[in-house]
Amino acid sequence: MRHAKAEHAAATDLERALLEQGREAAAEVGSWLAARGIRPDHALVSAAARTRQTWEALADAAGWVVEADVDRGLYTAGPETALDLMRSTPAEADTLVVVGHNPTIAYLAQMLDDGEGDAEASNEMAMGYPAGAATVMEYDGAWADLGAGTARVMAFHVGRG
Repeated sequence: MRHAKAEHAAATDLERALLEQGREAAAEVGSWLAARGIRPDHALVSAAARTRQTWEALADAAGWVVEADVDRGLYTAGPETALDLMRSTPAEADTLVVVGHNPTIAYLAQMLDDGEGDAEASNEMAMGYPAGAATVMEYDGAWADLGAGTARVMAFHVGRG
């Protein structure tokens, strides 16, 4: 997921907070994911204020009690580095939620897409990845083996708040 809508400026970029519209959008995505039976057992979240706040609103609305792995490296990560971070997900985790930044999150989702999933969702994702966008992907292998073209896009949604 890409973080929800945030303020344009703060003392530092890392400190930019979500707008109320962003909190509402993140909560809406959380409800949407919960309605689809998504229940993560691991979460990887950028250390930026807006991503941590997105995670909190998302998890609260979904009813998840997962402690997020807040990673400062995800804040500056490109797609390959973000993929490396995902590969370090504990082997016992079945479902991972990643909350990060664009353009990394959009590139990562497109890179992982094997083209065998929901074509409409893949096309919608490729048309733009606005703040509050989330892609649900299915992957059948070990986290350490996650790579380009190894996951199927199952759904795409943009929280509108």
